[in-house]
Amino acid sequence: MSMTIGLAGKPNAGKSTFFKAATLADVEIANYPFTTIHANKGVTYVKAECPCVSRDKRCGNCSDGIRYVPIELIDVAGLVPDAHQGRGLGNAFLDDLRQAQAIIHVIDASGATDIEGNPGDIGDHDPLGDIDFLNHELTMWIHSIIMRNWTKLSRKIQAEGLNIEHILADQLMGAGVNEQHISEALSQCKLDRNHLTKWSEEDIIHFCDVIRALSKPMIIAANKMDVAPPENITNLQALDQIVVPTSAAAELALRSASKGQAIKYEPGDKDFTILSEELSPAQKKGLENVRTLIQKTEGTGVQKCINSAVFDLLDLIIVYPVEDEGKWKDKNGRMLPDAFLMKKGSNAHDLAYRVHSDIGDRFLYAVDAKTKMRLGEKHELNDGDVVKIVSTAK
Repeated sequence: MSMTIGLAGKPNAGKSTFFKAATLADVEIANYPFTTIHANKGVTYVKAECPCVSRDKRCGNCSDGIRYVPIELIDVAGLVPDAHQGRGLGNAFLDDLRQAQAIIHVIDASGATDIEGNPGDIGDHDPLGDIDFLNHELTMWIHSIIMRNWTKLSRKIQAEGLNIEHILADQLMGAGVNEQHISEALSQCKLDRNHLTKWSEEDIIHFCDVIRALSKPMIIAANKMDVAPPENITNLQALDQIVVPTSAAAELALRSASKGQAIKYEPGDKDFTILSEELSPAQKKGLENVRTLIQKTEGTGVQKCINSAVFDLLDLIIVYPVEDEGKWKDKNGRMLPDAFLMKKGSNAHDLAYRVHSDIGDRFLYAVDAKTKMRLGEKHELNDGDVVKIVSTAK
């Protein structure tokens, strides 16, 4: 897997419930802060229609025409104010997040937990404050890394004419920041790269904030939507970012019942079918309550949130490389064996390198397996493309 999504947020917002619902991993869930001490890692999936639905035969790698592409999900320790200074489990949290390409910020949309995750009554806390709080902690984490030797480094870059993108990217590598992030942040902030020593503290913090937004794009999971005051959800969805109302508890109930073969349910479905005749009255009532919720909200939101993080926030597409453009199979006769997540705008040559570096180095051309048209190396790929790569590599 080449994709890692981090689950972040304050304690007791439902991160571990979301994680377990998405991965069915065995993690502890409790109604108190710092249930998660060490990061939990598991596999979840983005969901898309498989190209094989257009053919007479299913590929065998999808479920009823739905393809599930694996991604890694990390549930990190809960965050409290001043985590960037080491308070709570902040250092562990920030260290675990460095490998994430994007963050799902799980917040308690019901407002029933304070800023540190302590339980209260529904509506006591404004969840909007949780969003600014997490952004600030991430920004100040990046700021703390840059400021470790800023005075010396800024003078050296200025005096010797060194490449600031290269130097700062090297310093921030452990935070998942690259040269492109630095370059874009410099451009957005309109900072004078030739006079770093004149940057004010406010300039540097703003610079770090832009780096944070570029290197750690974020989507909001407005969790506990089933008990949240409607105005909380409305206010969150009015934000200028992707916000998905979710009920991780409802998704976990459905996934657990499906795993136990009590119901037929696929992640993201808007309904389910009861299979077991041995359910107790209480279990039936609980499932019917969940049914009422997901029919009203068109699902629990968990799968929608994961898909939105990958396809909308990160702007990725799914491409299927094959060796036989007629039968859509590999050399072992497997139909559509691989599904690659790639950045929208990627071309056929990029796909060749994803398959193998030798194939990329010796690329000749590609073939669109759907249309049988020959594609040049610069041909831009579309979501759901089935592509054969032709190269001189053996």
